[in-house]
Amino acid sequence: MNLQGPDGVLLVDKAGGMTSHDVVAMARRALGTKKVGHCGTLDPQATGLLIIVVGRGTKIQDLLMSEDKEYVGTLQLGVLTDSQDADGQVVETRPVPEFTPDQIEAAFGKFHGDFYQLPPMVSAIKKDGVPLYKLARQGKTVEREPRFVHVYAHEILGIRLPEVDFRVVCSKGFYVRTYACDIGEELGCGASLNRLRRTRSGKFGLEHAVTVDELKTLSVGAMRERLLSLPTVSRMRGA
Repeated sequence: MNLQGPDGVLLVDKAGGMTSHDVVAMARRALGTKKVGHCGTLDPQATGLLIIVVGRGTKIQDLLMSEDKEYVGTLQLGVLTDSQDADGQVVETRPVPEFTPDQIEAAFGKFHGDFYQLPPMVSAIKKDGVPLYKLARQGKTVEREPRFVHVYAHEILGIRLPEVDFRVVCSKGFYVRTYACDIGEELGCGASLNRLRRTRSGKFGLEHAVTVDELKTLSVGAMRERLLSLPTVSRMRGA
């Protein structure tokens, strides 16, 4: 047995209602090791792929975090919240016109390729060492630096006004709830993000992911067998 503990990458399909740190704590218990981190925070309401790095896998954490992501989500037109998603308090509601599919596609098209995105106040970005979400809880709003982001692909999956289902492939540091909010503003009625699921990060998808139930119930030995070894990760990435 490796006395230093296991090394590798564990792909987890995060459930809703838990933080990314909750998943890390569960992974520590499930794998019987302490050196565990994650790549790319998912908001509590979001589900889907969370990459967990273990042991020497933590050395490639930044590399894995830098890769492109794919999400599927649902935005709700006409409802604005203080967090830009369904977890926040509703601050305004507006009527939603009978938009045509072409009008909605045109709004999505405005946010394709390179552009700047203003990070939300309810985020983990730090200002003078304090996460913005903690300042937001105190009712404070501070100046944020716009981030240069990129949308590689988008697709409208369904329209059931006031809801719109979509898929987006984007660069690191991208806020999908801000994307939903900005599209709503482009349409003139505002929007917030209702549902979000990360389906891919780099070359890794949900097909190799363990569920939260498996994290809770599988033995340490069985869970360690689900780890992707570092050579396997390198091959999957094409490195």
